[in-house]
Amino acid sequence: MKTAVLIMAGGHGERFWPRSRKNLPKQFLNITDKEKTMIRLTVERILPLVNIEDVYILTNKDYFGLVKEQLPDLPEANIICEPVSRNTAPCIGLGAMYVSKKDTDAVMFVLPSDHLIKNTEEFLKILKNAKEIAESGENLVTIGITPNYPETGYGYIKYLKDMNNGSFSVDKFVEKPNIDKAKEYLADGKYLWNSGMFIFTASTILKNMEKFMPDTFNKLSKIKEVIGTEKEQEVLYEEFQKIEKQSIDYGIMEKASNIFTIPGSFGWDDVGSWVGLGRINEKDENDNVLLGNTVTVNTNGCIICGNKRLIATLNVKDLVIVDTEDAILISDKNSTNNIKEIINKVKESSGEKYL
Repeated sequence: MKTAVLIMAGGHGERFWPRSRKNLPKQFLNITDKEKTMIRLTVERILPLVNIEDVYILTNKDYFGLVKEQLPDLPEANIICEPVSRNTAPCIGLGAMYVSKKDTDAVMFVLPSDHLIKNTEEFLKILKNAKEIAESGENLVTIGITPNYPETGYGYIKYLKDMNNGSFSVDKFVEKPNIDKAKEYLADGKYLWNSGMFIFTASTILKNMEKFMPDTFNKLSKIKEVIGTEKEQEVLYEEFQKIEKQSIDYGIMEKASNIFTIPGSFGWDDVGSWVGLGRINEKDENDNVLLGNTVTVNTNGCIICGNKRLIATLNVKDLVIVDTEDAILISDKNSTNNIKEIINKVKESSGEKYL
């Protein structure tokens, strides 16, 4: 059975402002690697299992040039540009329409473009297992991450029965918890972090979309009819912007049957904010992550990302400091998940200039 990969790469990466901007968001930056961007690493990681001709990038219409530049071997027809953002369910549904146009029974690996995975060998092993489960019936498979601390920034998956094939049946998906709930989930041992990675056949996900999201399915079907014709972009633009925003978890995964999860421990991190650099980079003797041109005295627990200018700190702790050509971010380390607030203030004062 044919295998295709759908990589979601349309986000603006706002929590990595001021490095991540609308014209060059997080997935196109070399945040986790000195030489390669996050989207490049995502594609290279998966190539042992698929041909580049079967890799599809779902992205914002403004990022077509960036995808083409950073992935020159990718067929141009495999860059699918959303005219507007409609969250993960329409994104995945649109990708499934393109894949099913070629092969309705193809297995799809659905992956974010901006996650860190340190152990590629273990990751690919789990994907191979997930592919077998997806092929064995109308099954929807998700990869859950075995938690090692009580994280409040991720959704969770509660699993039940061991299916004796490396997977577990899913009891429910739960929203991001408070710290007390996160501690309960960790102690329970039956909860996994929701990684946002899915495996299923194109026909299975579209059958579920038709059942649980019929309006979205019907609009996407109109797009499928004209894929490869001169009307493709016109109909894509017209129909996609009519679709309501919806996550794949809420729209389908929380309602469907035959949901399975495979626990994974392969050095995963979604690197969702500047604090994520503290989890993936070496720290000095004072628990600081220091990148770029920096000098510190009596500085503890900070994440400092320098640029051309020297950043010097004295008698500070638990700060995030990021320097770019035209903007500097200084934040309490525990507030970086609320960076949207400062972005809104910047927009009020300066419009789109620094965004």
